[in-house]
Formats: sequence, C-alpha cells, structure tokens
Amino acid sequence: MPRPALVLSIACALLAGTADTALGQTEQPNADSVQTLAPGEPFLAEIIANPARTPAFVERDRYRHPRQTLMFFNLSPQLRVIEMNPGAGWYSEILAPYLRYGQYVAAVPRAAADSGAGRRNAALQEKFNATPALFEGSEWLEYEPAAPILGPPNSADRVLTFRNVHNWVAADTADAYFKAFFDVLKPGGVLGVVDHRAKPGTSLDDMKKSGYVTEELVIELATRAGFRLDDRSDINANPLDDTAHPNGVWTLPPVGRHDAADAQKYLAIGESDRMTLRFVKP
Repeated sequence: MPRPALVLSIACALLAGTADTALGQTEQPNADSVQTLAPGEPFLAEIIANPARTPAFVERDRYRHPRQTLMFFNLSPQLRVIEMNPGAGWYSEILAPYLRYGQYVAAVPRAAADSGAGRRNAALQEKFNATPALFEGSEWLEYEPAAPILGPPNSADRVLTFRNVHNWVAADTADAYFKAFFDVLKPGGVLGVVDHRAKPGTSLDDMKKSGYVTEELVIELATRAGFRLDDRSDINANPLDDTAHPNGVWTLPPVGRHDAADAQKYLAIGESDRMTLRFVKP
C-alpha cells in the first residue's frame, strides 16, 4: 500500500527548503537531471532527504552512499526486498518508505530476548511500531540463524546484506546464508552485498579476526550457491583505509575501538573500505 502521509510530508519538506539541510551532501534532482536518472531514483532522493530520518544516520550518508548503492542494486519501488539483519535500522529508514508499492522485509535472526541480538531485534521492532509513517506495511521475518529460510522459494526480487558477511564467515555459517538467498530469490533476482574489503590474499583466520573479507571469498560463496557475479562497484571504497588496524575494522568509526589519543587519526580515515557486489540468480 502507498504511504500518502509520508509522501505528503516529503513534499512539504522539499517545498519548505528543509530537505537539503536534512541531508547535506545529497543533491535533489532538477527538471533537467531527472531525465538522466534511473527509474525510481528521483523518489529515492526524496526519501533520503526526508527530515524524519535519524540525524545520526544522515551523518553517515557520506560513507554509505545510499542513493548510488541502492541504484546499483537496481531497486525500484514495486519490488519485494529482503534486508538481512537491519541492526538499528539505518537502511530500513530508506528502504521501507521507498518500497511503497512493493514490500520491505526486515529479516532478523531468532534470538533469546536477553541476548545482544534479541535486544537489537526488540529495539528495531519498537522503532517500527513507533514510526508508522516510515515503516507502515513492512514485514518482520525471524529466521533460524543455523539454518536460515527467508520465505517461499522464488518469492523475492532482491536480497540485500550490508556488512554482515564477515560475521557469517567468522561463525562458519556463510554457505547456509548464501543458499538461503539463492532459494528465496526469483530467477533473475539480485543479491546485493556490501562488506568490509580485505586485501587480496588475506588468510581466512585473519579475515575472521579483523572483520574484513576478500572479494574473492564473497564471490566464491555466492558462486558456490548458484549465483552469477553481475557487476562490482567502488561506490563504497575508501582508499584511506589500509585495513591494518589493532582491533580490526572495529577500530574505525562508527565503533571506534581504539585509544582516546588516536581518535582524530581514525576519524580522518573514516569508515572502512567496502566492496559492493551485485549477483544475479540465473
């Protein structure tokens, strides 16, 4: 179902001139540039500029490039899209209202209420319930992390995962996840992957410790599950990140696990160097 209240609020914000300040580095398309944008991209730019987004999330747009990333994954508003492990809902705030004629599915691992994952799930669910203008019509899906099933076979148009693969690699469950992605996607469906990028030749043990994984490993996992690599992009690359940090990727923002004296050093690097890969189910 469309979300008229949200669409109206975005339109009012744009007319009032507040959208540009809500998202400092995102340009709103003008009448000339709209002609060169991908289908659905002008509306996506409005969603990203919505002042209802969490301000702390907006600050991270410069590292996460949501408009370019989602367009690279060939999104449009009528698709059924599963986001894996949305965490605090950074991408949820964009995806849920954008998929106004389709379906946004938040897929989270089933977990005990008093565990870290359980508390994250509860906080995200509370956020969904408290902000219907953003999340009305979203679907909540809990899966078994040891043997994930994400819905009926051939039922989703997109599966998106942002900075999760390294966790599955560390837990030795990555193959099960990629199989679940392949099973739930329709033929021609897209798997979009963003993750912290390790240097080529990094050992599996070092990947598990550092949180960085090689593109080669992710491509191998996807190919083994049946996917075809369709394209790769440096949208989320960060050449300042040499990946050699005392506490792995968690040394960098937003976690910032480092000595206080090194704060400016790691802020100057910014968030991690990331791969952006698009796979297709034949």
